[in-house]
Amino acid sequence: MGTFIEALGVLATPYCLFMMLIGSLIGLILGAIPGLSGALAITIILPLTFAMDSNIAIALLISIWVGSCSGGFIGSVLLGIPGTPSSVATCYDGYAMTKKGEVTRALSAGTVSNFLGTVPSIIIAMIACPIISDWAVKMGPWEYFGLGVLAITLVIGLSRGKMFKGFIAAGIGLLITQVGYSPISSTPRFLFGSYYLAGGFDMVCVLTGIFAGATIMSDYAKGNTGAAGIFTGKIGSFNFSVFKEFGKHIITVIRSFAVGLGIGFLPGMGASLSNVVAYSMAKNASKNPDEFGEGTVEGVIAPEVSNNASVGGAIIPMISLGIPGDGTTALLLGGLTIHGIEAGPLLQTNHPVFVYMIFLSAVFAGIIALLVEMGGVKFFPMILKAPYHYLYPAILVIALTGVYTNTNNMFGVFMSLAFTGLGLWMSYAGIPATPFILAFVLGETLESNFRKAISFARGDWTTFFTRPVSCILILIAIFSVVRPFVMDYLKKRKAQNA
Repeated sequence: MGTFIEALGVLATPYCLFMMLIGSLIGLILGAIPGLSGALAITIILPLTFAMDSNIAIALLISIWVGSCSGGFIGSVLLGIPGTPSSVATCYDGYAMTKKGEVTRALSAGTVSNFLGTVPSIIIAMIACPIISDWAVKMGPWEYFGLGVLAITLVIGLSRGKMFKGFIAAGIGLLITQVGYSPISSTPRFLFGSYYLAGGFDMVCVLTGIFAGATIMSDYAKGNTGAAGIFTGKIGSFNFSVFKEFGKHIITVIRSFAVGLGIGFLPGMGASLSNVVAYSMAKNASKNPDEFGEGTVEGVIAPEVSNNASVGGAIIPMISLGIPGDGTTALLLGGLTIHGIEAGPLLQTNHPVFVYMIFLSAVFAGIIALLVEMGGVKFFPMILKAPYHYLYPAILVIALTGVYTNTNNMFGVFMSLAFTGLGLWMSYAGIPATPFILAFVLGETLESNFRKAISFARGDWTTFFTRPVSCILILIAIFSVVRPFVMDYLKKRKAQNA
């Protein structure tokens, strides 16, 4: 209890609350604008937090994350264009309600749904993380290697039709982590005579190039100048009568919450999958499924509760296992590393106040997002009118300035531009960025645990399969890759027999 109160004292300072308010607003705005995202916002702000106190810095980054998850539905409702991939399913009924003249009701329902997904999921994560950490601390390098492999292959397994390209992305990410000195023997690798590469590629340089630089340059080349349409209707104040809707659809809320929490916990799944699954389940379970797609409020509640519940689900493996639940938590994991904090099962033992601070900052950010959205419903259309030709130069300058501030040399800026080129090539070739980021973040952990396991076993690699937990994890990883091919083969056989 004392640890909880101490963490609350860290967050309840005026400066910290102000930074969280700023972070929530940044996340809300970039999450609402189609084409931008919370991951982009975190990438921009991450190097600027280097000189901050670690508590304030992580609270700021988490508030951006929560704010972007909450703001993604605004574009879906007003324009029929999701602000982020996590609000794709919200378009179906959210935009239909707008066309029916129920835009205020749709926005109000989405605002409350965001809160109901975020805060309870964080409370559950607060309870679950110590239990999982106690179990995880008993694992050895074999099990951690298996977990890392599983996290990457689950992401690759989602890239149906692009699985080979997913492996290419992961391979590039792992290859980049080989630059510098090896983690066990300190052998120099791929330095090419440059002392700038002795410490490997800086995480901020890589993330800035892949996320910020490549996104901006790609959108500029495609001629994206703003939202495809500007909302011209009228929006009233927050509709408090919408709370009655949640009583009517309490089963949908609970089911969608469970879906989001469970999918968010699985590495690589995240909100972009949970919102579609929750919407489909709500439609299948409804007594009036024909109303879905025509503007039913239940079609807004289900995906928005689910995608925000993924926040709590994704934060569980990040804190208790040191495994990012999705691309955004991979960035947050990078933020912890930059501030000298190693996530994993010992994090709660070594930094208990900091862990509670992470949970409480997510809860505070959820409350701030709720209050801001309730008070700012009328101003949502103004967010979508921001012209990209003003946003993009500002974002790019801030990002590169942050890189220079973090590395204190121009080499880091040049590397960011190089990774911008790599990101553009990956986008052009259809190679997904998420496996690349996960592999890059987990690369050193994978290598060090693999080499430790081989060293402890005196060169016997079969110990990965003789230890039950690591064997199960590796087999699940293999199954996640093989399964799509087996399913396609069985479908073809079934079609031939028919």
